[in-house]
Amino acid sequence: MARKLLLEHVHIPGINTFEVYRQKGGYRAAEKALRTLSPEDVVEEVKKSGLRGRGGAGFPTGMKWSFLAKPEGVPRYLVCNADESEPGTFKDRYLMTHIPHALIEGMIVASYALGANTSYIYVRGEMMPQIRILERAIEEAKAAGFLGTNILGSGYNLELYVQPGGGAYICGEETALLESLEGKRGNPRIKPPFPAVAGLYNCPTVVNNVESIAATVPVLNIGGEEYAKIGIERSTGTKLISASGNINKPGVYEIELGLPVEEFIYSDEYCGGITKGKRLKAVVAGGSSVPILPANLILKTAKGDNRLMTYESLADGGFASGTMLGSGGFIVFDEDQCIVRNTWNFARFYHHESCGQCSPCREGTGWMEKVLHRLEHGHGKMSDIDLLVDVSKKIEGNTICPLGDAAAWPVASAIRHFRDEFEWHVTHGEEAQIRNFGLAHYADPLTVES
Repeated sequence: MARKLLLEHVHIPGINTFEVYRQKGGYRAAEKALRTLSPEDVVEEVKKSGLRGRGGAGFPTGMKWSFLAKPEGVPRYLVCNADESEPGTFKDRYLMTHIPHALIEGMIVASYALGANTSYIYVRGEMMPQIRILERAIEEAKAAGFLGTNILGSGYNLELYVQPGGGAYICGEETALLESLEGKRGNPRIKPPFPAVAGLYNCPTVVNNVESIAATVPVLNIGGEEYAKIGIERSTGTKLISASGNINKPGVYEIELGLPVEEFIYSDEYCGGITKGKRLKAVVAGGSSVPILPANLILKTAKGDNRLMTYESLADGGFASGTMLGSGGFIVFDEDQCIVRNTWNFARFYHHESCGQCSPCREGTGWMEKVLHRLEHGHGKMSDIDLLVDVSKKIEGNTICPLGDAAAWPVASAIRHFRDEFEWHVTHGEEAQIRNFGLAHYADPLTVES
């Protein structure tokens, strides 16, 4: 049985309340930090743990904290990015719903470490139930003396606020999130300056993901060095995975990093295998923005080693034969799933969610959606396949924020690994129409000249 650090008590009735969370050892990390450690000590423990950002990029959390500028007389801020909207990713929502006090305690620990006296949890606007849950948890924590003025007699003050988001995927990008939090349109900022120097209200700011902040609680409880012993290599600790698709047991799982991918898919402890006993076709391992991998490459690396659930192992081989752990949105496709249709669906999302600030993303995502629509619905040409590759290359690396890359990578990798399926849609156009709509003739409303 894998060790649980965040979800150990998730099934205990009432764990979403302060009273039960406290009975199960809650707020011990906050007490330890405020009563026995300096802010610098907390940062050092997080560094020792090797904890990496759980929102997608995987940047070392303690190192990110150490970059925070500390000019005299200028406030600092901690902002929690709870704008979870990556297709296939729902772990943060699960954590906020069932164990909200884990996030609140993590916010206290992290805010103290950073010297922030005002902190924000920016929650996706559609998550109104989670917003109400967090607001209630904040009230409970404040009534118990863990928020407000002179917390636990330490002299440290902290006010914590929940801010509903703008309902846009782009607001998950940290600088667009800050713009939205300031009441402006959620457009990403050009960097530098980085938020650690000029973030919220032009003050030093750290933006961390929900799981990253909650994970600081077990880091302090067991100590950074002990936390680092869990996992493998530079992928330390546990990770929440949102598992969905053609599996018998979809849901949120906490794994120890280093677990073999094959075990995660087929073990009864986790996904429980492919539905109806079908064969595995492909996996999107880290949310819709990461490259898709066929069964042979998601189970084995290009070198023939077993693929592990770690940042390093999933990335082995680069974009030619690897992918990313990303946000942990693990989507499984069985042998009957259409890769072209899936890629078109992702492309629709990224076209819709582009903020339009950068022309390669604004125009390119639209082109990709239209060409994929044409292929999927039986009106494509062979030249469309190379056109998609060309457009994805022109988007990648040419935008202010990573949304352009997130839109380009799934398309490029799908063609790289499943080109024969794209070609089938060209050579069997009428069959593609019938399969999709039951019609032998279908007028495509979206066309694009090539």
